[in-house]
Parts: sequence; C-alpha cells; structure tokens
Amino acid sequence: MAGTIWYTLGVSMFAAIGTFLFGFDTGIATTTIAHQSWIDYMDKPNKGLTGAVVSTYIAGEAVGALTQTAIGDKLGRIRFMQMMCVIVTIGTVIQTASQNIGMFLAGRVLAGFAVGGMVATVPIYLSEISAPNVRGLIGGISGCGISLGTMMSNWVGFACSYAPYGAIQWRLPLGIQIPWGIILFIGLATFMPNSPRQLIRWGKIEEARRAFLRIRKDLTSHEVQEEFTLMRRQIEFEQQREINGLGEVFRLFRHRALVSIAVQTMTSLTGVNVIQYYQTILFKSLGINSHMILALAAIYGTLAFTSNVLTTRFLADQWGRRKMILAGLSAIIVIEIYAAVMQREFQNTDNKTGKGFAVLGIYLFVVAYYGMLNSTTWLYGAEVLPINLRSKVMGLAAASHFIVNVGITEAGPSAFANIHENYYYVFVACSFFFLILAYFFFPETKKKTLEEIAAAFGDKVVLLDENDVATESAVMGDKLGAVQVESAVASSKV
Repeated sequence: MAGTIWYTLGVSMFAAIGTFLFGFDTGIATTTIAHQSWIDYMDKPNKGLTGAVVSTYIAGEAVGALTQTAIGDKLGRIRFMQMMCVIVTIGTVIQTASQNIGMFLAGRVLAGFAVGGMVATVPIYLSEISAPNVRGLIGGISGCGISLGTMMSNWVGFACSYAPYGAIQWRLPLGIQIPWGIILFIGLATFMPNSPRQLIRWGKIEEARRAFLRIRKDLTSHEVQEEFTLMRRQIEFEQQREINGLGEVFRLFRHRALVSIAVQTMTSLTGVNVIQYYQTILFKSLGINSHMILALAAIYGTLAFTSNVLTTRFLADQWGRRKMILAGLSAIIVIEIYAAVMQREFQNTDNKTGKGFAVLGIYLFVVAYYGMLNSTTWLYGAEVLPINLRSKVMGLAAASHFIVNVGITEAGPSAFANIHENYYYVFVACSFFFLILAYFFFPETKKKTLEEIAAAFGDKVVLLDENDVATESAVMGDKLGAVQVESAVASSKV
C-alpha cells in the first residue's frame, strides 16, 4: 500500500505543475503591472490596456476550458495536457521577452488558454488514477498546486519590489514560469500513466489492465479483478448512452452536470478572486505602506497554501467532500460579514488595533476558502461525472468559473469605490444560496469508486456476477504472472 501511495503521490505532484502554473501566472500579473519599470517600458499603457492584462488572460482561460470540452476526450488526458504544456511554454516565453504591450497581451492570451485547459484536466486525471480511499488526498493535490502558485507569485512579487529599477523587476518573475511546462511535458511523456478508465473507453482493454495494475498494487489479486471488472462493465454500460450533444447531457445526466457546473460557479461567487486581486487596494485603504502591502499579500499566499495542504492531507478523505463544502461556505458567510463590519468601523480611523482586526478578516477568509473549498471543489466537480461527460462538462464548469470571475472582478474597483465594504454582502448572499443548494443536492462521494458514485445520483450501477469475475480472474491472472516474470528477469539481470 505504501509503495502505491508514494507512486501516485509522485504522479499527482508532477501533474499539479499544471495547476501551479495557473496559480502563479494568475498572481504574478498583479505585481508585474504595478512596477513603474513595466509601465515605462510598455510606453505608459492606458487603463484599458492595463486592465486587458487581466481580462484577456481570463478570456483565454475560458476558451481553453471550452477547448477541453471540444477535444479533451478525443486526445485523452495525457495528450491534451502535453498540448497545453507546449502552449503555456510559448505564452510564458512571449510574456518574458515582450517588447511592447501588444506582444505582452498575446503572451497572456496564450498562457491563459493553456492553464484554462489544464486546470480542469488535472483533477480529472488524478481522480481517475486514484484509489477510492485516498482520492481526496491524491485529487486534492491539484488544488494545492493552485495555492502553491499563488503563494510563490506573492513572495516573488514582494522580493522583486526591492530589485533596482529596470526590466529585471518584471522579466525575472515572468521567466520563472518557463521551465515548468517543459518539465511537466517530460513527465507526461515518460513515467506518468494514462488513465485506465480513458483506455477502457477507447477499447484498449489490455493497455487499461496494465495501467490499472500499475496504479493499484495495494489490492489483492481478487480485489484487483473485481474492481477492474466493475469499472469496465460500468464504463461499457454508460457508453451505450454515448452523448452526442449538450442537450443530451442535461436530459440524461442533468443532476450530475448541474452539480459540477454549480460547484465551480460557487467558488467564483464566494468572492475569492475579488479579494485576491484587490487585497492590495483593501490594505492601502487601511493606510498601510507599499512594501508592507506586498508582505501582507505574501503572508496571504502562505496561509492559502498551508491551510490547503493540511486539510487535503487530514480532512478530504476523513470528512468527505460534502462536509467540507458545507463547512467552508458556512465559515465564509460568517467571515465576510465580520470583514465588512471591521472595514466599515476602522477603515477611516487611526485605530491601528482595529485595522489589524480588519486585516485578520481577509486572512480568516483565505484560510476558510483554501482550507475547505479550493481543492475540494475542483475534485468534486470531476468525480461526480460519468466518464463520457467528464471532459465535456468539466470544461463547461471551468469556463463558467472564469466567465463569472470576469464579471465580478471587473466590477471590483467600481464596487469598492461606490458601495465600499458592502460588496462583501453580495458574496455573503451568493454563498448562502449555494450553502442551501449544497445541503439538498450535493451527495457525498468519499471512499467510493468513480463508478459507484452513479448510485448517489439515482443512476444505475452495474452489478457483477460470478462469471464476470471468473473471466476477468483468468485474464488478470495471466497479466499478474507476466508482471512477476518481468520482475524475476529484471532481478536476475541485476
């Protein structure tokens, strides 16, 4: 069991490079466009062009997510992620080498496109190679990649604020991203296994068996046979209702599709991106100087990553996804009300202690969101879907996440200027709505195989008879014997 866990942990950490790039590239833009050296080099772009650095990136993410919907299943998890690795590398190189604002925006669009496709594919891939009892841990690492990227971008931005005036202030942070797409591509091309579920769907049963044996060495011979047979029979049954259009998605699997889309829309409407993007504005409104603002933002990122890792390790498989979503939304409602009250009371005063309590509200929010929702929602959105919908609907869900983000993020500066801290109450209302929705319509998925989850939504789960297991036992026995022979040959050579 331990060897299998370490193997899948290693694979998941490599796969999380894709979500790390999403977190880092999203966060680094905030400090990049704040450097006077970048502003001068880009010939003092107007507010529209500066705003386009964020908006074109998010638009690229949405298109990348929709591209996954269109071709993700045709290419498969590995090939699709490899394509995104190539595109993100090109995008980060263009950003780093930019000679003008147009070139910079082109790099942002390409990088956004790539991470938009990657951020929903990684949790799909990890959910499909994970054992049911540790899927919260393995799948949750994709979310930890996002928070690690956020933390790293904040600390790099803080460090580069002390660099001397010049292009190095903004080119170095952007250049840090370049190697990671290449490293992930190499991992995908060498040791990272293909999804056995995707291989079954393609009819590559023998290859699927080999991949399954590789990732499930924790099972006894009989357990391997039974779980693989159940997985194969369920996927083959679901393929009889192969989806040809989105209309059929919502006719045949309405509950499962809407839960996946709702959980991603929900994350945007908690206000996390608004708080993350505009925390520097919020800190400035409290009278905090520029270097301290960047330091506070770096602490924000550190809290995000630390809380994300701890809950992924100790709660995701123990509590389950449903409890974490309900607890996270409940905490966010209380914390955002607290943050709004603290900012209203102390924002325009000289009370440093009170302003400290206002900053605490932002930090409490990041702990609640990243601790309870960040990893949980990306994984949950993938695992509630049947194999033939996983790429299609997760692409739509990710696109909805990005599109809603564009709206509420673009409204952020105006909202904070006009209604001030009351903007928090918009997110309180949205979070309360999703809390009710989750309570009544989000079933638990912990410790169930991806195929068994169908029963929680009222869909049929195929039952096995003795002939199914016996037939698979004979085939799987041959495969296990072949693996043992290969091991013996390797040992004799040594």
